[in-house]
Amino acid sequence: MQQRPLSRTGREVSAIGLGTWQLGADWGDVSEDDARAVLAASAEAGVTLFDTADVYGDGRSEQIIGAFLKSRNADDITVATKMGRREDQVPENYVMENFRGWLDRSRRLLDTETLDLVQLHCPPSAVIDDDATWDALDQLVSEGVIAAYGASVETMDQALSALTRPNLTNLQIIFNPFRLKPLDEVLPLAAEKNVAVFARVPLASGLLSGKYSRSTTFAENDHRSYNRNGEAFDKGETFSGVPFDEGVAAADELKASLPEGVTLPAATLAWIASREGVTSVIPGARSVSQATANAQAAALLEGGFDLDAFDALVRDVYDRRLRAEIHPQW
Repeated sequence: MQQRPLSRTGREVSAIGLGTWQLGADWGDVSEDDARAVLAASAEAGVTLFDTADVYGDGRSEQIIGAFLKSRNADDITVATKMGRREDQVPENYVMENFRGWLDRSRRLLDTETLDLVQLHCPPSAVIDDDATWDALDQLVSEGVIAAYGASVETMDQALSALTRPNLTNLQIIFNPFRLKPLDEVLPLAAEKNVAVFARVPLASGLLSGKYSRSTTFAENDHRSYNRNGEAFDKGETFSGVPFDEGVAAADELKASLPEGVTLPAATLAWIASREGVTSVIPGARSVSQATANAQAAALLEGGFDLDAFDALVRDVYDRRLRAEIHPQW
């Protein structure tokens, strides 16, 4: 597993990380035993980045991670959590008093004095544009509440605004074969400024697993059922905003191009991780087999798979099927 510098922190994180939304809620039920097994399998495969948030299962994800890390020597694992969605996402809620309350809760659940990395969790644009937001985060670093901070964003404009901040450690953004807009400006600028990029929703909520058909259904408490049109939160978080049927067709086209022995999710994760400016890809996993398969995708970065040919196909499929609808958004 490749380990890559986490900006200027002195830490390194794996090219393939682990997103832990699935260990909290909104993806159907995952038992605590299964969640711990996912964390263990990922760590054993060389994953050194766990990405979570205070709202994943209302803290369940953080708590499970905290207990897991306490049970083993895991100093090499960086936990990136997120804050800002425990209250209404309005600018007046993004103030130091709330920051302290949210972070004290995360520190308690993760059982740590200093949080490795805290990211603003898709806040309104006005929060990202406000100097006071970043002054507060700098103060929290100076106090030792957090070691570093970053931002998870929805739009390219938000990303470009965050990248103007001199102490930004990382930027988390949706990037996958169905969402290529970060290639235009965001990834080059992040690389120039030595800001780590975490590619989230890399498998487009499972569309890029290559396992779905147009008749696939999901549980009622799964956001892939209840948020397809943005009923609960930004629709781009579900299937990357791609209409389900069109996403299935695009995924099938990509899958048909792959050589024997290479799966679509592995090819996708390796392709994302190979793009200049990307530090880590953070797919989720609900089972040990998923976690292991995700981590093993890193082997494709070392050769044996024609990433250039896959890149050409990704761009062709996107241009023909998705660009007109997806590129103007976000």
